[in-house]
Amino acid sequence: MTDDLWQTDRLDLAGYLARLGQPAATPSRAALDALHEAHVRTFTFDNIDVLLDQHPGVGLDVLDEKFVGRGRGGYCFEHATVFAAALDRLGYDVQRRLGRVGDPATGDVQGRTHMTVEVRLDGERLLCDPGFGMSLVRPALLADGAGSDQNGWPYRVVRVRDRAGVAEGWGLQRLREAGWEHAHTVEELPVLPVDVAMGHHYTSTFPGSHFRSSFLLTRHEEGRHVTVTATTLTVRRPGAPTEHRPLAPGELREWLRALAVPLTADEERALLERVAGLS
Repeated sequence: MTDDLWQTDRLDLAGYLARLGQPAATPSRAALDALHEAHVRTFTFDNIDVLLDQHPGVGLDVLDEKFVGRGRGGYCFEHATVFAAALDRLGYDVQRRLGRVGDPATGDVQGRTHMTVEVRLDGERLLCDPGFGMSLVRPALLADGAGSDQNGWPYRVVRVRDRAGVAEGWGLQRLREAGWEHAHTVEELPVLPVDVAMGHHYTSTFPGSHFRSSFLLTRHEEGRHVTVTATTLTVRRPGAPTEHRPLAPGELREWLRALAVPLTADEERALLERVAGLS
């Protein structure tokens, strides 16, 4: 455990597990799968606090109040920090990882603004990715070419190398209608709390960050994944055509409630006004 460095004692583990409806089980692949799936079904992926200019930061004390206390979600730095802390406390071998969203083959990549969690268990390395727009439902094996069936959505992990053939990290890809899409690349460099704080600060405050200029709300539900932006609704179901259409006037408020986003009346009003300005 790295509780001194990451201050994992600030997470209310019992409260977190109660939110997920999961027991404090001995580390195992089955228990890890169940925790990961429960996490992505319990908490939304969103940038609401960024848009409202009220982001509390990525310290575990404020994230505990937000996730465990209020049942709110957030984006990758928050999800991964909370999930890693819970796994640390439960006795898993955990490494925090940073990565880049986009496809390195096309050069369309971002800075190190994505955070994941690596778990080493029973001789295997596993990628946990609870804080991505279309996140994994369960951990994926970190092995070149390893496929992963995520409740009917095919994913695979590939080794990413630079032009000299040197391994740079692990790429996560999702099979879409047009073929395999590269979601992000996770590096293997050590990560410190200050790295997470810096990545979060850039992502939540830099004017060019897409989290400052767009709205995104997603959630895994039984049999479907829902994405809501300022102007569109996208519903994905395994083995079925993707539903993608414009949002009707006033429909965003309905989706905030349908996806059970626990906002105060003032927060909801301010968010609707902010999103209206974006669209």
